[in-house]
Amino acid sequence: MMDINQESDVLLLVDIQNDFLPGGALAVHAGDLILPVVNALQAKFDLIVATQDFHPANHESFAANHKGKKIGEQILLDGLPQILWPVHCVNGTDGAEFSKDLHKDSWRGIIQKGKNPKLDSYSGFFDNAKREDTGLNQLLRGLGVKRVFVVGLALDYCVKFTALDAQELGFETFLITDGTKAVNLNENDGAKALEEIQAAGVKLLQSQDLNKRHV
Repeated sequence: MMDINQESDVLLLVDIQNDFLPGGALAVHAGDLILPVVNALQAKFDLIVATQDFHPANHESFAANHKGKKIGEQILLDGLPQILWPVHCVNGTDGAEFSKDLHKDSWRGIIQKGKNPKLDSYSGFFDNAKREDTGLNQLLRGLGVKRVFVVGLALDYCVKFTALDAQELGFETFLITDGTKAVNLNENDGAKALEEIQAAGVKLLQSQDLNKRHV
C-alpha cells in the first residue's frame, strides 16, 4: 500500500465530461465504469484538480468544420497532424459539463483547455504544439504538489499526454489504471499508451494500492 501525503499529492481528474461518457458525442466505451472508482479515490485525497475540454463551436479539430472530411481522417492543423473528431465538449453545452455522478464538492480548481480554435489540447498542461500553457502547472506548484495521480478519459489521448507532461515537468507521476478507459480508435491503442507512459517513467498502480494516511 502507498500512503497519500495530503499536503503534496494531487488527484488529477482528466476530462470526465458527458460527451466522453456513454451517450455522449465522443463516448469512451465503458467510460462510466470509472466513476465509482474516481469518487472513492476522491475521499482519499485533500487536493483534487479537474481538467475540462472546452471547445468553441468553430474548433478546427471537428470534422464538421472541414467540408468533405470525415471523422477519423487526419489533416494538418497549424502545422501539426490532427485527427478529426465529432463535435464535442462545446462550451455552453451539456456535453461539456462534468458527469452528474461525479463528486465535485472538494475540488481545488478546474483547468479548461482546447479553447483556441486552431489548436487541439490533449494534455491538461499545454496545447498539442506546446505554444500555450493552460495554467495547470502553476496551479499545482502553488498548491505545493510533488506527486500527481492521474485518472480520467481517455487513456490513449488526454490522460496519456497529461501524464507524460506531468512527468516531464518534474512531478512524480502515477497513472491509476482502473480509473481510466481508452478510446481505442485502433485496436490496442490503450495498451500502447500504457507502454509509452511507463517508458517515460510514469508509475502504474491501481486504486486499491492507495491508502489515506491518518495523522
